[in-house]
Amino acid sequence: MTTPGMRVELRYRIKGMDCSSCALKIEDAMERLGGAEDIQVNYKTETLEFRLDEATTPRSAVEEKIRGLGYGVAPLA
Repeated sequence: MTTPGMRVELRYRIKGMDCSSCALKIEDAMERLGGAEDIQVNYKTETLEFRLDEATTPRSAVEEKIRGLGYGVAPLA
């Protein structure tokens, strides 16, 4: 169980980003999900880094949202 307000730092590899518009699309979608902050998307390195309150939005919802936008997503260690 996750304590509300407790944020975890997450990093993902995003497959299929090829321009800054792609990065902005992902960033906008992340902001609308709620619970995410300090969102950084880099299309050149195909990475997404952010902090997430999993009590508000589970990471599975983040992954599903990104896939729904047409991108591949895989957690980075």
